[in-house]
Amino acid sequence: MKLDELVGCSGFDWDEGNSEKNWVRHHVTRSECEQLFFHRPLVVSDDPNHSQAENRYYALGKTDTGRRLFVVFTVRGSLLRVISARNMSRRERGIYDKESNPEVSK
Repeated sequence: MKLDELVGCSGFDWDEGNSEKNWVRHHVTRSECEQLFFHRPLVVSDDPNHSQAENRYYALGKTDTGRRLFVVFTVRGSLLRVISARNMSRRERGIYDKESNPEVSK
């Protein structure tokens, strides 16, 4: 998935179970998940290992406060549906830093 494909999305579709799980397990709010998609840089990639029933993607990005999150989501019609969200791992932070600042990898 490319960022251009997200342009057609007009909002979010929330599942109460997923929202509750994200809060209880990782203390990530709905608002933080949404903020991620409005900040750049945003690293988005396919998640083929978890795409049996529908295409899933993951995003690496930051919230308004600079919290770095890993978010798994799908697109249903014109809505983004967040499946899970947590802080980025060390490996994911490295990928995000490399993607957001290509000069670092030279």
